[in-house]
Amino acid sequence: MQNITSGATGGIDLDCGMSGRYEFIFTLIPIVYGCNFVIGIVGNSMVVAVIYCYMKLKTVANIFVLNLAISDLTFLITLPMWATFAATGYYWPFGGFLCKASAGLVIFNLYTSIFFLTALSIDRYLAIVHPVQSRRFRTVVYARITCVVIWLFAFVLSVPTALTRDVHNINKPNTTVCGILHSNNINTKMLKELLVAISLMKSLLGFLVPFIIIITCYCLIGRALVGARHIQKSTRCRDDEVLRMLAAAVLAFFLCWVPHQVFHFMEVLTQMWTVRNCAIEEIIDTAMPFTICIAYFNSCVNPIVYGFVGHNFRKNLLRLLRCSPSGHPGPHPSISSKMSALSFHASEALSLTSKNKASSDIK
Repeated sequence: MQNITSGATGGIDLDCGMSGRYEFIFTLIPIVYGCNFVIGIVGNSMVVAVIYCYMKLKTVANIFVLNLAISDLTFLITLPMWATFAATGYYWPFGGFLCKASAGLVIFNLYTSIFFLTALSIDRYLAIVHPVQSRRFRTVVYARITCVVIWLFAFVLSVPTALTRDVHNINKPNTTVCGILHSNNINTKMLKELLVAISLMKSLLGFLVPFIIIITCYCLIGRALVGARHIQKSTRCRDDEVLRMLAAAVLAFFLCWVPHQVFHFMEVLTQMWTVRNCAIEEIIDTAMPFTICIAYFNSCVNPIVYGFVGHNFRKNLLRLLRCSPSGHPGPHPSISSKMSALSFHASEALSLTSKNKASSDIK
């Protein structure tokens, strides 16, 4: 649904028609959205409750994971509207304001989620590779400032999407949609350039640049752990488990977002073409709902990857379900996922390695 012309009845005539309109999409997508909504709301709400009630905001990892869960929750509240939109054959009954707000929240969540994942990766890198030097930077104050910057930056990046999304009446078929459409008026060129800029920004800042940073951090972490275990043999199994957890986090991020980003980039290319190709747009519009479902599933995966695999998290979750009062935190009140806990042990190994080298130099 890209190029439009003004119809005689005051509605909009699509150059290529409303492609991607298949009954199985209108049936399957709402079901997937509903599952994502239930799993994501329950999982992220438990993360927020456990961290706030039992684990407290006393570590950098806890603060980032809490904000990541809140980010996912702000997006998940829009899923019932998008499920209704798909179930009714792309009919939007909620008005222009909610159209703009929902579209803005989707992009807002894209940026905040990826930025918080990137911040977590940088924090893991500093904690493991530079455990001593990074102590003055890895503080609660700096973490909270980073979160505020991420929220504000993501909001600024999501505003253009909200402004360019609106409710439109389509002549054939006769329906009302919430979407971005290119109008054939005097501002067509300017609008087209703006939409291409927004799309490229989504691909670069919303995926490519953060993914490069995440991969770089994990490669440096892996190199440091491999170098440390040659000297500290007792940490071999624990280091291997750290690498597996880090690989799982990267893999989940990659698998959830790459399909959508690929078809989104194809959509950007079709926007830049001067000649319309309805066949290609049909493929993109048919595949896009499924890639969006996979991308949205990342909001359900985050609590599993960063919280539920941790022993302390599971213990505190059981306390929450039993309505046990929050007591004093344990000796290491952190998110305590396997990644965080084993990263602490890996930091010890690297510190011991440094000490061993220092002792050798003194001798």
